[in-house]
Amino acid sequence: MTNRTHRSRVLTTSAAGVAAAAAVALSLAGTATAESRTTAAGSTTVTPAGHYFGAKQSGDVILKAGAMTVTCKVSTSQPTGSGSANQIPAAPNNTNPSGPVSGTITAPTFESCTSNVPGVNVSIATSGTWGISIQHGTTIAANLSAPQGGLVMSLTGALTCTGTSGAANVPGTWTNGSPVKLSYAESTVPVTITGGAGCPTDVTSASLSAAYDVSDVTDPSATLAVTA
Repeated sequence: MTNRTHRSRVLTTSAAGVAAAAAVALSLAGTATAESRTTAAGSTTVTPAGHYFGAKQSGDVILKAGAMTVTCKVSTSQPTGSGSANQIPAAPNNTNPSGPVSGTITAPTFESCTSNVPGVNVSIATSGTWGISIQHGTTIAANLSAPQGGLVMSLTGALTCTGTSGAANVPGTWTNGSPVKLSYAESTVPVTITGGAGCPTDVTSASLSAAYDVSDVTDPSATLAVTA
């Protein structure tokens, strides 16, 4: 990893990975077949209505772009104490008879991040309005959406580059339980990379793998659930 060509490849990954992290409106993405496109979405109910929820990573958050891997040890999204971010809609809006239940979330944080390339420091900043869209089904979809520029990764040290995420829809899954599990497996997000010599400005996407534990903040003894 000492030659310049490899550093460039590494940077590509790192910067792209940034975008991946940013990644964050859960709009129902999907692999629609000709049959599914003609079938109306089923009903979705999220409970407890009106409660606030928080998410904390379970294991490492992995961002990949090319030969570079960025690993973040801390990632959370918590309610701010006011507003509707990280809040299940109040009844009756917590139920949709023919589609997903959606809302906004606090931009997730990504901290304690390192790269697999010596001499490269990583920091990630997030901002803007992020969202989540939950659709009941055999597999419960929990798709995340992030705004344009919602995640910015900065690389310093051996390389000085910036990776900025584009508007992204990140497909994921929700698993009922205590706590609820949110999972994102190698989800792809767009990224734009800028910087000086060695920065992989031709890289346009990165991947994100992450798992989160989600719990009820309003009433820690309550159980969040998605049903039909």
